[in-house]
Amino acid sequence: MRREVTIYDIAKIADVSPSTVSRVINNRPNVKEATRKRIMSLLEQYDYTPNETARSLVTQSSRMIGVLISDIRTTHHTDGIFYLQRALSEQGYSCLIYNTGMDSGEQTQYIQAIEQRKVDAAVLMGSIYQTRHMEQAICRYLPSTPVFICNGYLDLPNVYGILAGERDGVADCVKLLAGKGRRRTAFLVDRSTPSNLLKQAGYEEGVARWCGGVSPVVIHSGSSTQDVYQATRELLRAHPETDGVIYSEDLLAVVGIRALVEGGVRVPDDVAVIGINNSRYTELCTPTLTSLDNMLYDLSLTIADNVGSVLQGRHISKKVMIYSKIVERQST
Repeated sequence: MRREVTIYDIAKIADVSPSTVSRVINNRPNVKEATRKRIMSLLEQYDYTPNETARSLVTQSSRMIGVLISDIRTTHHTDGIFYLQRALSEQGYSCLIYNTGMDSGEQTQYIQAIEQRKVDAAVLMGSIYQTRHMEQAICRYLPSTPVFICNGYLDLPNVYGILAGERDGVADCVKLLAGKGRRRTAFLVDRSTPSNLLKQAGYEEGVARWCGGVSPVVIHSGSSTQDVYQATRELLRAHPETDGVIYSEDLLAVVGIRALVEGGVRVPDDVAVIGINNSRYTELCTPTLTSLDNMLYDLSLTIADNVGSVLQGRHISKKVMIYSKIVERQST
């Protein structure tokens, strides 16, 4: 097996010091142009590849970012990781992606795992990590490592939050429906997370402001397709006056549309439907789904930019809000 060429080999061939080769590799100044060209030519000739492990020992930087996701089957968050990974790769960072599950004890174990890998920074995908348990884990295992939360925040010196403006966005969804004469609306949510609680608060604020004294209707379902289907059918049985439903995620709304249509309800003539995330599901149902775009692409790129800024010693805001927008389609 061919031995890897080191900077010491290149230095010996070029008749220069290893530190000179290192300055050329890292594009540092104080190297004569002729020497730089000679070394660059040798690096190309011998197909030199830097040893990242050795480099990390010198620079005290692993060039690794730990990324935590609670459920890798959640396409909305995996889409965000796709954007994030590509943007970080352009800055020279690699990602370690961990599927933590929902259990707080397991999540703590993964925080400990990325600490052991000596990552330069950590990214937590989703408000599910905005918990007291996670705050304690960060304080214990990552007290000086920059931590970035997508659509969440913890009040710690080394934590940065990039937030989606979903509360105001859902209130705007209620306003949109009210403007179409739909004031007997409901909000259906599958589980309690900080993000979903903000969405619910936005719905209730919107009803109070735009629906003329009508009481808000909040329905809690399970996360399975059958749970959402049955919750939608039960909503119409308990509140037959309902003329609009906002679902906490697009996938729930797609299931809801099927439940409504199979129950003889016309969408949007009888009941208008709005989802949240503006995901790929919006174009895969009939009618196509109006959705609140929480700007996942922008959130992910902002996190990547902020990671680079913090690791380069630049000051950034501890909390950044990116406002959502409604993308209207056939369901309203």
